[in-house]
Amino acid sequence: MRQHLLNETTADLYRRSVTEGVARVAAKIATTERPHTGVSVDELAPVIAGIDLDAPLEDAAAALDELEDVYLRDAVYFHHPRYLGHLNCPVVIPAVLGEAVLSAVNSSLDTWDQSIGGTLIERRLIDWTAGRIGLGPGADGIFTSGGSQSNFHALLLARDEACRIVMKNSTGELPKSEVLPKLRIFTSEASHFSVKKSAAMLGLGYEAVIAVPVDRNRRMDTSVLALELENCAREGLFPMAVVATAGTTDFGSIDPLPEIARLAAEHSAWMHVDAAYGCGLLVSPTRRHLLDGIEHADSVTVDYHKSFFQPVSSSALLVRDRDTMKHATYHADYLNPRRMAQERIPNQVDKSIQTTRRFDALKLWMTLRVMGADGIGSLFDEVVDLAAAGWDLIDADPRFEVVVKPQISTLVFRYVPEGEVRADLVDEANLHARKALFASGEAVVAGTKVDGRQYLKFTLLNPQTTTADITAVLDLLAAHAEQFLGESLVVHS
Repeated sequence: MRQHLLNETTADLYRRSVTEGVARVAAKIATTERPHTGVSVDELAPVIAGIDLDAPLEDAAAALDELEDVYLRDAVYFHHPRYLGHLNCPVVIPAVLGEAVLSAVNSSLDTWDQSIGGTLIERRLIDWTAGRIGLGPGADGIFTSGGSQSNFHALLLARDEACRIVMKNSTGELPKSEVLPKLRIFTSEASHFSVKKSAAMLGLGYEAVIAVPVDRNRRMDTSVLALELENCAREGLFPMAVVATAGTTDFGSIDPLPEIARLAAEHSAWMHVDAAYGCGLLVSPTRRHLLDGIEHADSVTVDYHKSFFQPVSSSALLVRDRDTMKHATYHADYLNPRRMAQERIPNQVDKSIQTTRRFDALKLWMTLRVMGADGIGSLFDEVVDLAAAGWDLIDADPRFEVVVKPQISTLVFRYVPEGEVRADLVDEANLHARKALFASGEAVVAGTKVDGRQYLKFTLLNPQTTTADITAVLDLLAAHAEQFLGESLVVHS
C-alpha cells in the first residue's frame, strides 16, 4: 500500500492521478447544461449505500469512474448561470490552483514548525484585510472555516472582554459566574442564526440575544436599538455586544453601521460586524462606501468563499485590538509553550479556536497575486449590477411581488396569482414552484419566509448570469406555481 503515499518515489503517479481527476472535472464543467440533474434522495441513496467500502477498487481511474455515478454526474454546479440558490459562488481558477497546492503539501497552520511560509502568508493577508476594513495598526485576526465559526469566535472574545471589564469595575468581588447570566447581545431580527447559536454554545442561552426589529429596507432599526440598550442598563444587565450585519443572508441588507457604532460606544458594548456576505464590497472599485462605519468595529467576519469567489472554506475573523485575541489562547507544552511567544515564534494556534487548520489563505493569496483586488471587486460589482436589473424586471412583472430593493445581490420575491386566492394556497404554490424547479434540474433558487409567508429568493453571485437567465427562471417558476394552483383549485372546488 506504500505506493499510494505521496513522496519522492510516487511523484509521477501523483501527477498522473491528479491530471486525470482534473481532466474529468474540466470535462464535466465544460459540458454541464443544467445546474442539477434533478436526481432525488430516493434514487441516489441506495446507490451509495450499496458500495462496499471494505472492497477497494485499488485503481484511481476505476474510483473516478465510480465517482461519476455517485457524485460528479449529480452534483449541484454553482458555476452554472441558472444556479440562483444559496450564498455559493463560482470559483476563480487561481484559487483552485492554490487549493491543489495546499492539499498536496498539507501544511497545518497551527504552529510555525508545521507551516513555515504559510504562517507569514496568512498573517500578511490578515493585515491586508484589516487594512481594507480600516481597523488600524493594532489589528489582528485568524482564518476560520466559515462565517459561523468567525461569529462564534468574535462573540467568545466579546464575552470574555465584557466579563473582564465588568469584574474590573465592580466595587466588590464579582465572580464570572454571576456576570454571565447578565450579559446581553443585540442584533437585528434579520441577522444570521449563528448569533443565537453562538450565545447558546457560550453558555449564555438563546435568551441572551435581543432581536432588534428592522425597518422597511430590512436594516436594523437603530431607534429601537437605542431603547433596548437603555433598557438593558436600567435592568442592571450588561450590553456585551451589538452585532451589525453587512449583507443579511435573506436580503443582502446592510445595517446602518455608523449609528450602530455610536450607540455601541456610548454603552461600552463590543461592536461586531458580520460582513460574511458583504465583504466583497471591501474590494469594489465603485461601492466601498456602502461599508462606511465598519472601521469602527471591534471585530469583523469576512467570508472570502462568498463574495471573493474562493472555494470553500475561506473565512476570517478580524479584530481591532490584537490583545483581545488572547481570550482564546492556551499554551500546551507539546505544541506552543509560553517560551515560544517570548522568542517571538509566530504560532497561529495562539489565537485560533482550531488546532490543526488548513492553509486556506493560500487560495486568496494566489487570487490576489494573479487577479488583484480590483479584479475581484469588479466581478462582485457585476453581480450587484445584475441584482439591480433583476429588481427592475421583477418589480415590473405583475406575476410577482418583490420585498425590497437590493443593496447587494439578493432578491426576495413571491408569485402572486390574479384574483382572490387563499393565502395558504399562495404559500403552497410558491413552495411547490421552488421544489418542482429543483426537481427538474433546470435551475436552482432558494426560499425563505417573510412575515410568516413563503417567498422565493435569488442569490446572485455569478457574473455569467444574465437578465435573460433571470427572465427564464421567472417564467419557469410562474408556470410551476400556476399549474399547482390550477390543480389545487380544481380539487377544492
